[in-house]
Amino acid sequence: MVFLTRVGCHLCEDARVVLDAVSAEMGLRVDEVDIDSDDDLVKNWGLRVPVVLATHDRVIAEGIIDDKRTLRDQIERMLSL
Repeated sequence: MVFLTRVGCHLCEDARVVLDAVSAEMGLRVDEVDIDSDDDLVKNWGLRVPVVLATHDRVIAEGIIDDKRTLRDQIERMLSL
């Protein structure tokens, strides 16, 4: 999975705590990417961060990510596709 974030984003900081817990429980690897490091990422994702992506840029979750059970369900649903 990929976690799109940016420095100074309080929603990203909150989401990271939840994502870390869920990914550890599920044994999943998460790569964190600061969208401000790439103009194309800023153009494509802008204010949408935080975003959790599966393969092929499929969005698992975005915006307020603050519930472990919901995130786990979203990840499981995406992995079953």
